[in-house]
Amino acid sequence: MNRKETLLERINGPCDIKSLSFVELETLAAEIRHLIYTTVSKNGGHLSSNFGVVELSIALHRVFNSPEDKIIWDVGHQCYAHKILTGRRDAFAGLRRKDGLSGFPNRNESLHDPLGTGHASTSISSALGFLVGERFSGGKGLAIAVIGDGALTGGMAYEALSHAGQLGLPLIVILNDNRMSISPNVGGISKYLSHLSMKAKYQNFRRAFDASIKKIPVIGVPLFNGITRLKRAVKAVFYHDNFFVDLGFEYVGPIDGHNIERLEAVLRDVQKLNLPVVVHVLTKKGKGYEPAEQDPSLFHALSPSSKLTEQTTSANTKDGGHHDDLSFSQMFSEAMLELGGKEPRLVAVTAAMEHGTGLSAFRAAYPGRFFDAGIAEEHAVTFGAALAARGMRPVVAIYSTFLQRAVDQIIHDVSLQRLPVLFAVDRAGFVAGDGETHQGLFDISLLRAIPNMTVLAPAFGEELRMMLEWALTQNNPCAIRYPKAPAPFQAAPFQDGVLDALAPIPPLETGRGAFVDFGPDGSAGKNVLVAFTGSLYPSIRRAAQLLREQNIKAGFYNLRFLKPVDEDYLAGLLNSYKTAVFVEEGVKNGGFGEYAADLALRKNCPAKIITLNAGDRYFAQGSREELLAGCGLDGEGIAASILNG
Repeated sequence: MNRKETLLERINGPCDIKSLSFVELETLAAEIRHLIYTTVSKNGGHLSSNFGVVELSIALHRVFNSPEDKIIWDVGHQCYAHKILTGRRDAFAGLRRKDGLSGFPNRNESLHDPLGTGHASTSISSALGFLVGERFSGGKGLAIAVIGDGALTGGMAYEALSHAGQLGLPLIVILNDNRMSISPNVGGISKYLSHLSMKAKYQNFRRAFDASIKKIPVIGVPLFNGITRLKRAVKAVFYHDNFFVDLGFEYVGPIDGHNIERLEAVLRDVQKLNLPVVVHVLTKKGKGYEPAEQDPSLFHALSPSSKLTEQTTSANTKDGGHHDDLSFSQMFSEAMLELGGKEPRLVAVTAAMEHGTGLSAFRAAYPGRFFDAGIAEEHAVTFGAALAARGMRPVVAIYSTFLQRAVDQIIHDVSLQRLPVLFAVDRAGFVAGDGETHQGLFDISLLRAIPNMTVLAPAFGEELRMMLEWALTQNNPCAIRYPKAPAPFQAAPFQDGVLDALAPIPPLETGRGAFVDFGPDGSAGKNVLVAFTGSLYPSIRRAAQLLREQNIKAGFYNLRFLKPVDEDYLAGLLNSYKTAVFVEEGVKNGGFGEYAADLALRKNCPAKIITLNAGDRYFAQGSREELLAGCGLDGEGIAASILNG
């Protein structure tokens, strides 16, 4: 018996959903959720946020005409249903995999993705820019920004709202509010007024009325201004949230974000307006999957190994054991908890990444010393600077890709003031799955360029703990960069192999690294120096094995300090080898390798300098192993570069 074709299998583009009945649309929503569920189960990805916007995605594509009308998804990790509805259903099985679909909007994938996104608070600026460009070219297409209540905390969103209100163009902002319940201040009169204000007939009447009032001799303009103030005062009685109105937007809502029929009716009315408008939509993260509804943060982003079952109680975590089982983030979590008991001035600051950065345990133990700034990295950094100026010891924990957003604050508010803010730079280097917008490849170049800054890179979990403790004693800004990867332990050398036992980690010496030996003869009598950033230790360990097989003697030097550097010491090392290879998990331009090559030139070091890095390009999604191999930073690639160099 032939399998019956599903409704989703008949959808090859947005046009195919426009003729469906509302009953069919409910079936379609369920089938989309099932496809997202099965794909995320295999590939990993964002579950809660995507389950929450399925009906909204359907309604948007029913009402608007993408790609002529531009739909911009803020952050972008909730775009799965959008991708499925815009001709990428069959390719969806390759989501987040190498050479497959990106987990975020991507201009190279489809005309329905007008702008790639991955960071928060950018959609309103983007949509407004598209709308202005459309009007300059004589087009009539619309622009819709879909932004969550979390992303609305970012300052860039407010800058864009203010500009849009000034321009008065028909920008449509969908405020996707995924709170668990409706605020009590929202009542029937508020709903009625918002429904009335967005109706086209009302808008036509209002424009004609306003024009008539202004034409009255002498008293026209003062009367119009008085009526406007009265109208806003009346709205203020019934609206708790009239901020958008003050900025020049019409406000519509709140609307049930899971009622397709209601959503569609509102959006069709909004489509006819010729004014900027905010449509306030209430959704529930994880809608349709009870565990995610109950704990949406737990199911926000899952790895391929996560178990999506009713019994799931934790995701991407392990409960202790050998340090080799723990990630760098978990080692950071343990160290912060321990240091919090030793140093009462220690405070933790994050930007909406409490769980991801591993600060949940610190918050539970020291709630008065934990601060979540929301999606506002710039504020988090300057807030930390002021804490440091007041005598506290702030640790600002931010992913590398998001730290990019606060470079001015690091320079102006931290470094220039020489304040002891410690940056815990998580997800430094390659990050699997999330693609170009989330790779942490720029922090070495960015931070090394900043005066007064110390930059460290641990190779081992215990080294991370040591660096944290050391950095908290310094009187200048420090950054510790570490990858989204297991934290290995330093193994003791044993003949030609490696014993599965812990080796003592040498103490930190400012500006110097430490040799890691994979054999009993140390670094003496070797012709090749391999200096590496800590996150690449597993690759270096594999390269050492391959080089031994080829009878290549090399010394392996864990740089530890990327800034400052004891230049005389490093130059002395370079003078001891014929070839020096600098391997780093970061971009080429402005990286440590470029600095080392310049140092060798300045110090007249005779060693041949080879630099291995991520080059000068962006990297799409893939596993960490695939990404490292793609630019020759896996063990095989490093060994081959040395053998061929």
